[in-house]
Amino acid sequence: MHILVSRSPTLSEVELATIIADSSEKFINENKLVTGHFTWQQSAAAFSVSKSDIDKVCKYILNQPEHHKKVSFAQEYDQFLKFYEANSHKVNKVGLWDPIPVTKVPIKK
Repeated sequence: MHILVSRSPTLSEVELATIIADSSEKFINENKLVTGHFTWQQSAAAFSVSKSDIDKVCKYILNQPEHHKKVSFAQEYDQFLKFYEANSHKVNKVGLWDPIPVTKVPIKK
């Protein structure tokens, strides 16, 4: 799943991912949108996007079904990491199949 959001700097990526995961799991299960009990995988990735790239990212997200007919997710992810590794001062590279645990944290209300 791809999501493009603008978040408050007071809300961490983990807090935002937790809110989205918990809310969507609850909605999917309460509305019986799948057979059985739905849960998200226990890993996620977050990337920042400059304001000038918002339109480009929206088009990229909307084109996912067509795009992945040509390039697999694994291939694209590897290309993405290589690009940002070459064009960034600091990249935290984790293997595609090595999950980054999403720790649920209490959300301040």
